[in-house]
Amino acid sequence: MTARRFEKLNQNLHLCDRLSEPTKGELGYDGLYKIRPLLDIVGSTMWEAYLPNRSLTVDECAIATKGRFSPTQYMPSKPLRKGLRVWMLCDSRSGYCHRARLYVGKMSDDATTSAVGHRVVTSLVRGLEGRYHHLFMDSFFTSVPLLQRLLQDGLYACGPTNPNRRGYPDALKPRNVGKLAPGEFYQCQRGNLVATVTRDAKMVSCLSSNSAPGIVGIGPGKRDGEGSDGDCSSLSSFGIARPLPLLLYQENMRGVDLCDQLRECYQVGRPCKKWWRYFLWFYVNLCIVNAYIILRESRSGAPPAGFNGKEFTQRHFRVRLAQQLIGDYQGARGMERAARKRHADSPLEYGHRLERMSERSRRCRNCTNKGLRHESVFGCKICNVHLCRGGCFSEFHK
Repeated sequence: MTARRFEKLNQNLHLCDRLSEPTKGELGYDGLYKIRPLLDIVGSTMWEAYLPNRSLTVDECAIATKGRFSPTQYMPSKPLRKGLRVWMLCDSRSGYCHRARLYVGKMSDDATTSAVGHRVVTSLVRGLEGRYHHLFMDSFFTSVPLLQRLLQDGLYACGPTNPNRRGYPDALKPRNVGKLAPGEFYQCQRGNLVATVTRDAKMVSCLSSNSAPGIVGIGPGKRDGEGSDGDCSSLSSFGIARPLPLLLYQENMRGVDLCDQLRECYQVGRPCKKWWRYFLWFYVNLCIVNAYIILRESRSGAPPAGFNGKEFTQRHFRVRLAQQLIGDYQGARGMERAARKRHADSPLEYGHRLERMSERSRRCRNCTNKGLRHESVFGCKICNVHLCRGGCFSEFHK
Protein backbone atom coordinates (compact mmCIF):
# COMPACT_ATOMS: atom_id res chain seq x y z
CA MET A 1 0.00 0.00 0.00
CA THR A 2 1.37 3.38 -0.91
CA ALA A 3 1.39 6.34 1.47
CA ARG A 4 -1.16 8.16 -0.69
CA ARG A 5 -3.52 5.19 -0.54
CA PHE A 6 -3.16 5.01 3.24
CA GLU A 7 -3.89 8.72 3.63
CA LYS A 8 -7.01 8.36 1.50
CA LEU A 9 -8.30 5.50 3.64
CA ASN A 10 -7.44 7.39 6.81
CA GLN A 11 -9.42 10.44 5.68
CA ASN A 12 -12.59 8.37 5.24
CA LEU A 13 -12.24 6.33 8.42
CA HIS A 14 -15.23 6.45 10.80
CA LEU A 15 -16.29 4.24 13.69
CA CYS A 16 -19.95 5.29 14.05
CA ASP A 17 -22.93 6.69 12.18
CA ARG A 18 -22.19 10.42 12.10
CA LEU A 19 -25.68 11.28 10.81
CA SER A 20 -27.40 10.06 13.98
CA GLU A 21 -24.93 11.64 16.43
CA PRO A 22 -26.77 13.71 19.11
CA THR A 23 -25.51 17.23 19.67
CA LYS A 24 -24.44 18.60 23.02
CA GLY A 25 -27.46 19.26 25.23
CA GLU A 26 -29.72 16.69 23.54
CA LEU A 27 -30.97 13.53 25.21
CA GLY A 28 -28.46 10.70 24.85
CA TYR A 29 -25.45 12.93 24.25
CA ASP A 30 -22.16 11.08 24.63
CA GLY A 31 -18.78 12.79 24.52
CA LEU A 32 -17.22 9.56 23.24
CA TYR A 33 -19.91 8.79 20.68
CA LYS A 34 -17.43 8.79 17.80
CA ILE A 35 -15.50 5.84 19.25
CA ARG A 36 -18.16 4.22 21.44
CA PRO A 37 -18.41 1.01 19.29
CA LEU A 38 -14.66 0.57 19.57
CA LEU A 39 -14.68 1.09 23.34
CA ASP A 40 -17.46 -1.46 23.84
CA ILE A 41 -15.79 -4.19 21.80
CA VAL A 42 -12.19 -3.66 22.86
CA GLY A 43 -13.06 -2.99 26.50
CA SER A 44 -14.89 -6.29 26.97
CA THR A 45 -12.15 -8.23 25.15
CA MET A 46 -9.37 -6.72 27.27
CA TRP A 47 -11.26 -7.54 30.46
CA GLU A 48 -11.98 -11.17 29.55
CA ALA A 49 -8.64 -12.12 27.95
CA TYR A 50 -6.41 -11.94 31.04
CA LEU A 51 -7.19 -13.00 34.62
CA PRO A 52 -6.08 -10.24 37.05
CA ASN A 53 -3.31 -11.03 39.51
CA ARG A 54 -3.40 -10.01 43.14
CA SER A 55 -1.67 -6.62 42.79
CA LEU A 56 -3.15 -4.01 40.44
CA THR A 57 -2.14 -0.43 39.65
CA VAL A 58 -4.41 2.54 38.98
CA ASP A 59 -2.69 5.51 37.38
CA GLU A 60 -3.03 7.97 34.52
CA CYS A 61 -1.15 8.40 31.28
CA ALA A 62 -1.18 11.09 28.60
CA ILE A 63 -1.40 10.91 24.81
CA ALA A 64 0.67 13.44 22.91
CA THR A 65 -1.39 15.49 20.44
CA LYS A 66 -0.81 18.11 17.77
CA GLY A 67 -3.56 20.66 17.64
CA ARG A 68 -6.05 22.39 19.91
CA PHE A 69 -8.83 20.10 21.14
CA SER A 70 -11.34 20.64 23.91
CA PRO A 71 -10.48 17.35 25.73
CA THR A 72 -6.78 18.32 25.91
CA GLN A 73 -5.59 18.67 29.52
CA TYR A 74 -2.79 20.78 30.98
CA MET A 75 -0.76 18.72 33.48
CA PRO A 76 2.23 20.76 34.74
CA SER A 77 3.53 17.97 37.01
CA LYS A 78 3.79 15.41 34.19
CA PRO A 79 6.62 14.99 31.65
CA LEU A 80 4.01 15.53 28.92
CA ARG A 81 2.38 18.76 30.04
CA LYS A 82 -0.36 18.92 27.42
CA GLY A 83 -2.21 15.94 26.04
CA LEU A 84 -5.25 13.71 26.26
CA ARG A 85 -5.70 12.07 29.65
CA VAL A 86 -6.39 8.35 30.11
CA TRP A 87 -6.86 6.46 33.39
CA MET A 88 -5.73 2.83 33.33
CA LEU A 89 -6.04 -0.28 35.50
CA CYS A 90 -2.95 -2.43 34.85
CA ASP A 91 -1.38 -5.54 36.30
CA SER A 92 1.51 -4.63 38.62
CA ARG A 93 3.65 -7.58 37.55
CA SER A 94 3.21 -7.85 33.78
CA GLY A 95 1.85 -4.41 32.80
CA TYR A 96 -1.28 -5.82 31.12
CA CYS A 97 -4.02 -3.17 30.83
CA HIS A 98 -7.38 -4.51 32.02
CA ARG A 99 -9.38 -1.30 31.61
CA ALA A 100 -8.94 2.25 30.41
CA ARG A 101 -11.13 5.30 30.95
CA LEU A 102 -10.87 8.31 28.65
CA TYR A 103 -11.29 11.81 30.06
CA VAL A 104 -13.11 14.21 27.76
CA GLY A 105 -14.29 16.82 30.26
CA LYS A 106 -15.47 17.43 33.80
CA MET A 107 -18.90 16.18 34.76
CA SER A 108 -21.38 18.38 36.59
CA ASP A 109 -21.23 16.36 39.83
CA ASP A 110 -17.40 16.39 40.01
CA ALA A 111 -17.05 19.38 42.30
CA THR A 112 -13.64 18.36 43.72
CA THR A 113 -10.61 16.36 42.68
CA SER A 114 -11.43 13.62 45.20
CA ALA A 115 -14.85 13.18 43.58
CA VAL A 116 -13.21 12.61 40.19
CA GLY A 117 -10.74 10.10 41.63
CA HIS A 118 -13.50 8.29 43.53
CA ARG A 119 -15.61 7.92 40.40
CA VAL A 120 -12.68 6.79 38.25
CA VAL A 121 -11.43 4.09 40.64
CA THR A 122 -14.89 2.64 41.32
CA SER A 123 -15.59 2.41 37.59
CA LEU A 124 -12.22 0.76 36.86
CA VAL A 125 -12.60 -1.98 39.51
CA ARG A 126 -16.24 -2.78 38.71
CA GLY A 127 -16.48 -6.58 38.53
CA LEU A 128 -13.70 -7.27 41.07
CA GLU A 129 -15.91 -6.99 44.16
CA GLY A 130 -15.23 -9.62 46.81
CA ARG A 131 -11.97 -10.87 45.24
CA TYR A 132 -9.67 -8.99 47.68
CA HIS A 133 -7.22 -7.64 45.14
CA HIS A 134 -4.61 -5.10 46.24
CA LEU A 135 -4.93 -1.73 44.49
CA PHE A 136 -2.06 0.74 44.38
CA MET A 137 -2.72 4.32 43.28
CA ASP A 138 -1.18 7.77 43.57
CA SER A 139 -2.23 10.77 45.64
CA PHE A 140 -4.73 11.97 43.02
CA PHE A 141 -7.09 9.09 43.90
CA THR A 142 -6.28 8.09 47.50
CA SER A 143 -8.74 9.32 50.12
CA VAL A 144 -10.37 7.95 53.28
CA PRO A 145 -13.91 7.66 51.78
CA LEU A 146 -12.54 5.79 48.76
CA LEU A 147 -10.61 3.24 50.83
CA GLN A 148 -13.66 2.70 53.03
CA ARG A 149 -15.79 2.11 49.94
CA LEU A 150 -13.25 -0.35 48.55
CA LEU A 151 -13.14 -2.24 51.84
CA GLN A 152 -16.92 -2.61 51.73
CA ASP A 153 -16.55 -4.05 48.21
CA GLY A 154 -13.88 -6.53 49.31
CA LEU A 155 -10.80 -4.75 47.91
CA TYR A 156 -7.62 -3.58 49.62
CA ALA A 157 -5.84 -0.38 48.62
CA CYS A 158 -2.69 1.60 49.33
CA GLY A 159 -1.27 4.90 48.19
CA PRO A 160 0.02 8.35 49.23
CA THR A 161 -2.52 11.04 49.89
CA ASN A 162 -2.95 14.72 50.58
CA PRO A 163 -3.08 15.19 54.38
CA ASN A 164 -5.60 18.02 53.99
CA ARG A 165 -8.32 15.77 52.59
CA ARG A 166 -11.46 14.94 54.51
CA GLY A 167 -11.11 12.10 57.01
CA TYR A 168 -7.33 12.18 57.41
CA PRO A 169 -6.31 12.09 61.14
CA ASP A 170 -5.54 15.50 62.61
CA ALA A 171 -2.71 14.05 64.72
CA LEU A 172 -0.72 13.18 61.56
CA LYS A 173 -1.13 16.48 59.77
CA PRO A 174 2.12 18.43 59.17
CA ARG A 175 1.31 21.18 61.66
CA ASN A 176 0.96 18.60 64.48
CA VAL A 177 3.75 16.21 63.52
CA GLY A 178 6.54 18.72 63.13
CA LYS A 179 9.89 17.98 61.56
CA LEU A 180 10.84 14.30 61.24
CA ALA A 181 14.23 12.71 60.82
CA PRO A 182 14.84 10.46 57.75
CA GLY A 183 13.26 7.07 58.45
CA GLU A 184 11.12 8.33 61.36
CA PHE A 185 7.37 7.79 61.02
CA TYR A 186 4.07 7.89 62.91
CA GLN A 187 0.98 5.79 62.32
CA CYS A 188 -2.68 5.79 63.31
CA GLN A 189 -5.19 2.99 62.87
CA ARG A 190 -8.98 2.98 62.71
CA GLY A 191 -10.50 -0.37 61.88
CA ASN A 192 -8.59 -1.78 58.90
CA LEU A 193 -7.44 1.65 57.78
CA VAL A 194 -3.86 2.69 58.61
CA ALA A 195 -2.57 6.25 58.15
CA THR A 196 1.19 6.81 57.99
CA VAL A 197 3.38 9.91 57.87
CA THR A 198 7.13 9.56 57.34
CA ARG A 199 10.16 11.41 56.04
CA ASP A 200 11.99 10.08 53.00
CA ALA A 201 13.22 12.66 50.50
CA LYS A 202 10.30 14.75 51.75
CA MET A 203 7.28 14.38 54.02
CA VAL A 204 5.01 11.60 52.77
CA SER A 205 1.47 10.84 53.97
CA CYS A 206 0.04 7.44 53.13
CA LEU A 207 -3.23 5.53 53.56
CA SER A 208 -3.47 1.74 53.38
CA SER A 209 -5.86 -1.07 54.16
CA ASN A 210 -3.56 -3.98 53.26
CA SER A 211 -0.87 -3.67 55.95
CA ALA A 212 -0.65 -3.70 59.73
CA PRO A 213 0.92 -0.80 61.67
CA GLY A 214 4.34 -1.06 63.25
CA ILE A 215 5.89 -3.34 60.60
CA VAL A 216 9.08 -1.82 59.21
CA GLY A 217 11.16 -2.90 56.22
CA ILE A 218 14.51 -1.83 54.90
CA GLY A 219 14.50 0.09 51.65
CA PRO A 220 17.52 0.83 49.43
CA GLY A 221 19.59 3.79 50.53
CA LYS A 222 22.41 5.91 49.16
CA ARG A 223 26.04 4.93 48.88
CA ASP A 224 28.80 6.41 50.98
CA GLY A 225 31.44 8.57 49.34
CA GLU A 226 34.99 7.53 48.62
CA GLY A 227 37.48 7.15 51.42
CA SER A 228 40.15 9.69 52.22
CA ASP A 229 42.74 7.69 50.29
CA GLY A 230 40.54 7.50 47.18
CA ASP A 231 40.09 3.73 47.52
CA CYS A 232 36.70 2.67 46.06
CA SER A 233 36.70 -0.44 48.24
CA SER A 234 35.46 1.67 51.14
CA LEU A 235 32.11 2.24 49.36
CA SER A 236 29.24 0.68 51.29
CA SER A 237 25.47 0.82 50.97
CA PHE A 238 23.05 1.10 53.83
CA GLY A 239 19.29 0.76 54.10
CA ILE A 240 16.68 3.18 55.35
CA ALA A 241 13.89 2.00 57.61
CA ARG A 242 10.53 2.44 55.90
CA PRO A 243 7.02 1.47 57.01
CA LEU A 244 5.38 -1.43 55.23
CA PRO A 245 2.77 0.62 53.27
CA LEU A 246 5.48 2.61 51.50
CA LEU A 247 7.49 -0.51 50.69
CA LEU A 248 4.44 -2.19 49.17
CA TYR A 249 3.66 0.96 47.22
CA GLN A 250 7.19 1.21 45.79
CA GLU A 251 7.23 -2.47 44.78
CA ASN A 252 3.82 -2.57 43.07
CA MET A 253 3.17 0.94 41.72
CA ARG A 254 4.65 0.17 38.32
CA GLY A 255 1.94 -1.50 36.24
CA VAL A 256 0.94 1.55 34.20
CA ASP A 257 4.59 2.55 33.75
CA LEU A 258 5.38 -0.89 32.30
CA CYS A 259 2.44 -0.63 29.93
CA ASP A 260 3.48 2.87 28.81
CA GLN A 261 7.05 1.73 28.29
CA LEU A 262 5.91 -1.07 25.96
CA ARG A 263 3.37 1.13 24.19
CA GLU A 264 5.82 3.96 23.47
CA CYS A 265 8.48 1.72 21.89
CA TYR A 266 6.91 0.98 18.47
CA GLN A 267 3.78 3.05 17.97
CA VAL A 268 1.49 2.93 14.98
CA GLY A 269 -0.64 5.87 13.87
CA ARG A 270 -0.14 9.36 12.55
CA PRO A 271 -0.87 12.92 13.77
CA CYS A 272 -4.32 14.02 12.65
CA LYS A 273 -6.84 16.84 12.96
CA LYS A 274 -9.49 14.84 14.85
CA TRP A 275 -9.10 14.22 18.58
CA TRP A 276 -10.91 10.88 18.54
CA ARG A 277 -8.38 9.38 16.14
CA TYR A 278 -5.67 9.79 18.76
CA PHE A 279 -7.78 7.54 21.02
CA LEU A 280 -8.25 5.12 18.12
CA TRP A 281 -4.50 4.70 17.59
CA PHE A 282 -4.01 4.54 21.36
CA TYR A 283 -6.32 1.52 21.57
CA VAL A 284 -4.67 -0.12 18.55
CA ASN A 285 -1.26 0.13 20.25
CA LEU A 286 -2.74 -0.97 23.56
CA CYS A 287 -4.25 -4.10 21.99
CA ILE A 288 -0.91 -4.99 20.41
CA VAL A 289 0.88 -4.60 23.75
CA ASN A 290 -1.73 -6.70 25.56
CA ALA A 291 -1.47 -9.43 22.93
CA TYR A 292 2.32 -9.46 23.32
CA ILE A 293 2.02 -9.74 27.12
CA ILE A 294 -0.45 -12.63 26.81
CA LEU A 295 1.90 -14.48 24.45
CA ARG A 296 4.88 -13.86 26.73
CA GLU A 297 3.02 -14.93 29.87
CA SER A 298 1.41 -18.00 28.31
CA ARG A 299 4.79 -19.33 27.16
CA SER A 300 6.61 -18.41 30.41
CA GLY A 301 9.15 -16.33 28.54
CA ALA A 302 9.97 -19.02 25.96
CA PRO A 303 9.94 -17.87 22.31
CA PRO A 304 7.17 -19.17 20.03
CA ALA A 305 7.70 -21.98 17.55
CA GLY A 306 9.75 -21.06 14.50
CA PHE A 307 11.77 -18.32 16.22
CA ASN A 308 15.50 -18.97 16.16
CA GLY A 309 16.66 -15.99 18.22
CA LYS A 310 17.52 -15.93 21.90
CA GLU A 311 14.81 -13.50 23.02
CA PHE A 312 11.41 -12.85 21.48
CA THR A 313 10.94 -9.09 21.87
CA GLN A 314 7.99 -6.84 21.15
CA ARG A 315 9.63 -5.81 17.88
CA HIS A 316 9.63 -9.43 16.67
CA PHE A 317 6.00 -9.75 17.75
CA ARG A 318 4.91 -6.65 15.82
CA VAL A 319 6.76 -7.79 12.68
CA ARG A 320 5.07 -11.19 12.84
CA LEU A 321 1.70 -9.60 13.47
CA ALA A 322 2.11 -7.38 10.41
CA GLN A 323 3.11 -10.37 8.31
CA GLN A 324 0.05 -12.32 9.44
CA LEU A 325 -2.26 -9.39 8.70
CA ILE A 326 -0.76 -8.91 5.25
CA GLY A 327 -0.71 -12.63 4.46
CA ASP A 328 0.40 -13.55 0.96
CA TYR A 329 -1.14 -10.46 -0.62
CA GLN A 330 1.14 -8.32 -2.74
CA GLY A 331 0.34 -5.71 -5.34
CA ALA A 332 1.20 -6.46 -8.97
CA ARG A 333 3.71 -3.64 -9.35
CA GLY A 334 5.29 -4.15 -5.98
CA MET A 335 5.49 -7.89 -6.58
CA GLU A 336 7.29 -7.45 -9.89
CA ARG A 337 9.79 -4.99 -8.44
CA ALA A 338 10.45 -7.19 -5.42
CA ALA A 339 10.87 -10.33 -7.55
CA ARG A 340 13.30 -8.66 -9.91
CA LYS A 341 15.30 -6.97 -7.18
CA ARG A 342 15.66 -9.73 -4.60
CA HIS A 343 15.66 -12.92 -6.65
CA ALA A 344 17.64 -11.92 -9.72
CA ASP A 345 20.66 -14.12 -8.90
CA SER A 346 19.06 -17.48 -8.17
CA PRO A 347 15.26 -17.54 -7.85
CA LEU A 348 15.23 -21.23 -6.99
CA GLU A 349 17.02 -20.55 -3.70
CA TYR A 350 14.01 -18.51 -2.54
CA GLY A 351 11.38 -21.10 -3.48
CA HIS A 352 10.48 -19.73 -6.96
CA ARG A 353 9.59 -22.67 -9.22
CA LEU A 354 7.51 -23.22 -12.30
CA GLU A 355 4.38 -25.04 -11.09
CA ARG A 356 0.82 -25.62 -12.17
CA MET A 357 -1.19 -22.64 -10.99
CA SER A 358 -4.78 -23.52 -11.95
CA GLU A 359 -6.91 -25.56 -14.31
CA ARG A 360 -7.80 -22.49 -16.33
CA SER A 361 -5.13 -20.85 -18.43
CA ARG A 362 -4.38 -17.16 -17.96
CA ARG A 363 -2.20 -14.64 -19.72
CA CYS A 364 1.54 -14.91 -19.25
CA ARG A 365 2.83 -11.91 -17.36
CA ASN A 366 6.19 -11.88 -19.11
CA CYS A 367 4.62 -11.98 -22.57
CA THR A 368 2.12 -9.27 -21.56
CA ASN A 369 5.00 -7.01 -20.54
CA LYS A 370 6.47 -7.46 -24.03
CA GLY A 371 3.16 -6.72 -25.76
CA LEU A 372 2.45 -10.36 -26.68
CA ARG A 373 -0.57 -12.49 -25.79
CA HIS A 374 0.13 -16.05 -24.63
CA GLU A 375 -1.77 -18.04 -22.03
CA SER A 376 -0.55 -20.75 -19.67
CA VAL A 377 -1.75 -22.83 -16.72
CA PHE A 378 1.76 -22.76 -15.22
CA GLY A 379 3.44 -20.02 -13.27
CA CYS A 380 5.25 -19.02 -10.05
CA LYS A 381 3.22 -19.33 -6.83
CA ILE A 382 5.60 -17.10 -4.89
CA CYS A 383 5.06 -14.22 -7.31
CA ASN A 384 1.43 -15.28 -7.99
CA VAL A 385 1.76 -14.86 -11.77
CA HIS A 386 1.20 -17.14 -14.78
CA LEU A 387 4.22 -17.79 -17.02
CA CYS A 388 4.88 -19.81 -20.16
CA ARG A 389 6.81 -23.07 -19.89
CA GLY A 390 9.54 -21.78 -22.18
CA GLY A 391 12.03 -19.12 -21.16
CA CYS A 392 9.50 -16.77 -19.63
CA PHE A 393 10.19 -18.05 -16.09
CA SER A 394 13.90 -17.20 -16.05
CA GLU A 395 13.39 -14.02 -18.08
CA PHE A 396 10.69 -12.73 -15.71
CA HIS A 397 12.81 -13.32 -12.59
CA LYS A 398 15.75 -11.43 -14.03
